[in-house]
Amino acid sequence: MNALLVAIMVAVGGGAAISFQSLFSGVIGEKLGIVESVFIVHLGGLMLASVLLLAIGGGRIAAWRTVPWYALGGGFIGVVIVASISYAVPRLGLATTLTITIVSQLILGAIIDNFSLLGATHHPLDLSRAFGMLILFAGTWLVIR
Repeated sequence: MNALLVAIMVAVGGGAAISFQSLFSGVIGEKLGIVESVFIVHLGGLMLASVLLLAIGGGRIAAWRTVPWYALGGGFIGVVIVASISYAVPRLGLATTLTITIVSQLILGAIIDNFSLLGATHHPLDLSRAFGMLILFAGTWLVIR
């Protein structure tokens, strides 16, 4: 199978997972609280990741010291992501929350790509990408109005 097609299918699966996780985090946040939702979501993730690491004999986890220091903050950022989604979904709805978060990701992603920040591969913000972003902004307005 074409590597690009596989990558696209993985991204679609990730998008579906984000939708379900956002919904579930919102339900937990509404029933128990934001911090409790973050704890439950990350505890479940820790348990699954631990089982997977054990299944592959630890993988390359011992090489964690070779990762740039700023990348190790991903777990902390994960807490912010789950907390913000747990808060927003019950108040804005799933589609509106995901639309706003996706557009936010797009804007920051385009900036990071354009300036090659934090080791990102350079992808300049050209006219076609800017036009695509404009269309997404229009779509965002239609979803959240």
